[in-house]
Amino acid sequence: MEGSGRGSSADVVLQNYKIGKTLGIGSFGKVKIAEHLLTGHKVAIKILNRRKIKSMEMEEKVRREIKILRLFMHPHIIRLYEVIETHSDIYVVTEYVKAGELFDYIVEKGRLQEVEARRFFQQIISGVEYCHRNMVAHRDLKPENLLLDSKCNVKIADFGLSNVMRDGHFLKTSCGSPNYAAPEVISGKLYAGPEVDVWSCGVILYALLCGTLPFDDENIPNLFKKIKGGIYTLPSHLSALARDLIPKMLVVDPMKRITIPQIREHAWFKIRLPRYLAVPPSDTSQQAKKIDEDILLEVTKMGFDKNQLVESLHNRIQNEATVSYYLLVDNRFRATSGYLGGDFQETMDYLNPNSSDMAAPHRQPGYMEQQGINPRAAHSPASERKWALGLQSRAHPREIMTEVLKALQELNISWKQIGHYNMKCRYFPGFADSAGMLNNESATVETEAADKEPLVIKFEMQLYKTREDKYLLDLQRLSGPQLLFLNLCAAFLAQLRVL
Repeated sequence: MEGSGRGSSADVVLQNYKIGKTLGIGSFGKVKIAEHLLTGHKVAIKILNRRKIKSMEMEEKVRREIKILRLFMHPHIIRLYEVIETHSDIYVVTEYVKAGELFDYIVEKGRLQEVEARRFFQQIISGVEYCHRNMVAHRDLKPENLLLDSKCNVKIADFGLSNVMRDGHFLKTSCGSPNYAAPEVISGKLYAGPEVDVWSCGVILYALLCGTLPFDDENIPNLFKKIKGGIYTLPSHLSALARDLIPKMLVVDPMKRITIPQIREHAWFKIRLPRYLAVPPSDTSQQAKKIDEDILLEVTKMGFDKNQLVESLHNRIQNEATVSYYLLVDNRFRATSGYLGGDFQETMDYLNPNSSDMAAPHRQPGYMEQQGINPRAAHSPASERKWALGLQSRAHPREIMTEVLKALQELNISWKQIGHYNMKCRYFPGFADSAGMLNNESATVETEAADKEPLVIKFEMQLYKTREDKYLLDLQRLSGPQLLFLNLCAAFLAQLRVL
């Protein structure tokens, strides 16, 4: 707030807050502690200078983090209450987290006892699982981005490198800290998202229990070599169960790496698991439907209209009333031992168990739906929708890929391997009558409309593990006539003999 002419304008913009001392200064802004006047609760206000953000080319990072945090409501993810924008600054009002970083805690205490490490780890996994359930991969999980509140509860922060996961689409960006990055990330290979967060959680668990990192070297090429080879040692002081869990998380092959549902079922994880973490959290669309009547009454006593407040809560609209409501909710539950108590419900929509595994397409929640952070709530025009085609199988990945290669060969489709269970394919329709490509009238119409351009269909194929321990073979058209691609997919699926 310092600086000529800034104090008065900030006072107007932040009139609902009493501004306190500066907590920290960053490269493009500062963080101040403040008190929300209506509820009396403390918050942290991040003041971001637009000019500095633009000069450092950080606009996308800031926007992404704000967009993601606006969606989230979880006891172990930093809470965003509101964002206030002016011509010169962006004011981001978040939960005030008092105790600092988990990194400093580990440095100060050294390796932790398994009871304490497990408590942190259970909270981290619950928060990460919530991110994945809402189709977000964090991609930069490390102790520096895990904050601790006054009761030593974990708060996952810094979503600037996060990305939205879209079913049937893969990420490729190499990001995050090298020591915590999965082999496929530093190798520049495609990845779905959840599996790279699981690897980072494995490194964090190792750091909690050992006080050191599993992969560490001042020479970056040597560090990458260790990560890609999965070369590390397990200290003898670890319990048998811990020695069993860590190697399952630090598996180089992402196909064989343990998943978060499997981590939840691991004996080490389940010891002393708090009741509120015992079942996966509901997603944001479900949470928005749950309203605390006592706190609703408390907020209406402040002078807000009850019906408007309920409507704003259901539609996740930011205003003075909803900010007050969420501050009261969060601070009431922080005062109790069971944050959100038994209200967490299992709301995951699983695949229909009665459907055929060979039907195409199968989907995870949101698969084949419109893209967006919350696919269920999206209403984008048809032109913005992306469609995918694929199948699921419980067969072994090696068996699936063997049959895939046989089918590609049968149809004279050329391919190039570009990663683990991932390949780019190319097909010239005139070379393979066995596919029956050009006998379809609609395909012929589309062919004629192509103005005699060379007919080449390029598509990408990737196999990855789903939440149900099935393997999803995903086909994505890169270029070429769409109807011909669909015909090719039909011929390809008909050739597969395992599944």
